[in-house]
Amino acid sequence: MRRRQDRPYTDYKGIKVQISEREEILLDSFRRLPAETAKELSALAQRLAALAPGTTVDWSDSWSDADLREFTAASLRRLDDEEQEESH
Repeated sequence: MRRRQDRPYTDYKGIKVQISEREEILLDSFRRLPAETAKELSALAQRLAALAPGTTVDWSDSWSDADLREFTAASLRRLDDEEQEESH
């Protein structure tokens, strides 16, 4: 198999895979993330991959009031946790 010059290979444990331009952009973006964020994104991707075929995911940009409350509560918990870690 000859390598196309416009697409890089990803080398994983000796296995070389040719990737598309979209995959290349995604991988580049993923590698730039902080480690914890990359871990969270990886977990999200795994959850999405585990969805049954035909499952509809709502990708709308609007958030419901419940979404906003949940996000705000989680953000406040995270800030509290960070402040407690800093004080120890």
